[in-house]
Amino acid sequence: MHLTPLAQRLHDLLTGSMNDPVYWPDASQLSAGLGTRVRAGGGDPASGRYALDEENRRRLAGPAREMLQLGLPHGLFPTLTAAGLAGMDAELSTRLAEGLGPIAVAEMELLLGWDVERRALFAEAVRQVPYHGAPPLSGVVDWLNGLPGYPDFARTALESAENRVAAIHAGEIPYTAEKAFTHGERDTLGRAVRLALFRDEPWLPELLDSLLPGVAVAPTRARTLPSQRLLFEVARAVEEHPTPEAISALRAARSATRHAGVPMQLDRMFKRIEPALAERLEVAFRLPDGRVRQTVGEHTAVISTDGEVELSWWHGGRKLKAVPAVVRREHPDEVKRLRELAKRTSQQQATLSRALEAGYTSQTTPPYRQLEGHPVTDRLIWEFEVSPGVWRGELGLTVPDVPVRLWHPARASLEEVRAWRETVQDKELRQPFKQAFREVYLLTPAEEMSGTYSNRFSGHLVDYRKLRALFKQRRWQAGFLGHWDGDGEAQRVLAGGLWRVTLEHDLYDESHAGTGRIHFCRLAEGRWDQAPLREVPPLVFSEAMRDVDLFVAVTSITADPRWADHGPDRMRDYWHSFGFGDLTETARTRRDALARLVPRLKIADRVELTDRFLRVRGDLRTYKIHLGSGNILMEPNDAYLCIVPSGAGDRVFLPFEEDGGMLSVILSKAFLLADDTAIADPSITRQITR
Repeated sequence: MHLTPLAQRLHDLLTGSMNDPVYWPDASQLSAGLGTRVRAGGGDPASGRYALDEENRRRLAGPAREMLQLGLPHGLFPTLTAAGLAGMDAELSTRLAEGLGPIAVAEMELLLGWDVERRALFAEAVRQVPYHGAPPLSGVVDWLNGLPGYPDFARTALESAENRVAAIHAGEIPYTAEKAFTHGERDTLGRAVRLALFRDEPWLPELLDSLLPGVAVAPTRARTLPSQRLLFEVARAVEEHPTPEAISALRAARSATRHAGVPMQLDRMFKRIEPALAERLEVAFRLPDGRVRQTVGEHTAVISTDGEVELSWWHGGRKLKAVPAVVRREHPDEVKRLRELAKRTSQQQATLSRALEAGYTSQTTPPYRQLEGHPVTDRLIWEFEVSPGVWRGELGLTVPDVPVRLWHPARASLEEVRAWRETVQDKELRQPFKQAFREVYLLTPAEEMSGTYSNRFSGHLVDYRKLRALFKQRRWQAGFLGHWDGDGEAQRVLAGGLWRVTLEHDLYDESHAGTGRIHFCRLAEGRWDQAPLREVPPLVFSEAMRDVDLFVAVTSITADPRWADHGPDRMRDYWHSFGFGDLTETARTRRDALARLVPRLKIADRVELTDRFLRVRGDLRTYKIHLGSGNILMEPNDAYLCIVPSGAGDRVFLPFEEDGGMLSVILSKAFLLADDTAIADPSITRQITR
């Protein structure tokens, strides 16, 4: 089949294989501005893109008709766009509806009521990109939210799906595995549930509670599903726009299904969904507090969340050391359920902590009042605006009816920071994340001179596998670097999508990477523009640099004793230079915590803090433990002592849980070396006595 040149151009534009600004402006660059314009109240993106004047509309009508008469283009939505140009809606609608399924047909009929510009934008927005293609277009769901009739259609479509599943289970529709919905209906429902999740529709939780278990379980005793595809499509939608209620409905479907592979796939997805919820501050604070008190026979099960999540068993007023034998014997399913609930509660508490931390960079105040009565608030410091511009710090959400925000040390004086650290330490208050002892990163003169980039954490050699794991944990996006790649970039979006931080890095060898510059971009007019560091909001800068400091502290090879005397020269030189060098902000905060802990230790008379080391006096030698790397030097000649960490130093209260646990490692080494005559490990004693 041959098309005229103009028809071929139109075909290529509609199918995404060409970007031609002459005949259809910016056809394949939809994402540049779509999301921002909607969030900023800019209205319908079609008003500025895909705009056709009457002359071009008439000019394209003939080529569009030519394409359609030849059976082109492939795909429902490009065809609907071409039909709108050619004036052939009535001729094609019946044929296009064949095999779509009623729910997808209803979506098509909605589009037939739109002008050709909106149809074209819709076709571009929902186009499936290849594996190595561009990422999903930003702002698509925001845009769907403003399309005429689409929010109402989304609810109708999901209610139709719920009714169909109910009819299958009632025997009113014959059951065939994986045939409850067509491919087109699955895609339509995926868009509908994404929009409903994005809007946080109040009717959605009850609907998902009914729909998801229904699509996960056959109405017979078979291990098949009415629609595994729809179940996973909804899970992907929840990953993009999570809510606590949607996650709960997915977990109910996971528990209900009889299919062996579905729970494993959903479990993999939950690992991505739970962290994603922390970024949606407007809904994350609805997570349940997780506290449970339940009678099981003559005993009581208690899930407490006042510190770390704990499942305990009680008989009357006496706390038992383990699950009572009679409960294990007579209520095994309930014991299993409670253990799973405690594990899930622990995950939810971690998600809530991440959400609270994410609130530091939010450009609008998160809905902290939703957490009133939640036990997590009692372990945090809050600030209340008691008069215009005057903020007062308090433990717990104690002051009603005034603006509230989380306390951050960057907004406090040094005296106030010291006072809060003393309070947290004295009360033995285990905070859900580092707050009183949180690191602060201020712009340095060197960074002001550089203008748009920071070299503060450049030049570090790190374990690449660990680095990638931390990227995922802290919600940084980074491609995998292979030996064929040059430099790489890891990025995280902060401040509700308005700022982006980038860490440059490169592959040193197949197992290690080197760190490079850090720079920031501001979202403006739909594109990321690199910004001078002095224009980055102070908390955005501080929190981003804190992440990078964490990456270096946890993944640097200075924590690996193998590089002390082996490996390439660059690795050995780096190991010796940074393994005992100046302290980073993380290590300085660790030093401050130790300064408060040391007087309380049983070995207090044997330890002292210097600028970079915890100095420990044993009976055989005196040791210096570096506060950054945990590496050890022995006096008087600064000989290196290699000790592989084996304990968690849990003999003392720690006011926070560090990523990487270096504070615990340092304390465990201190306790060991203070009693060096009792060390039985020959690999250690040989080094001390030689």
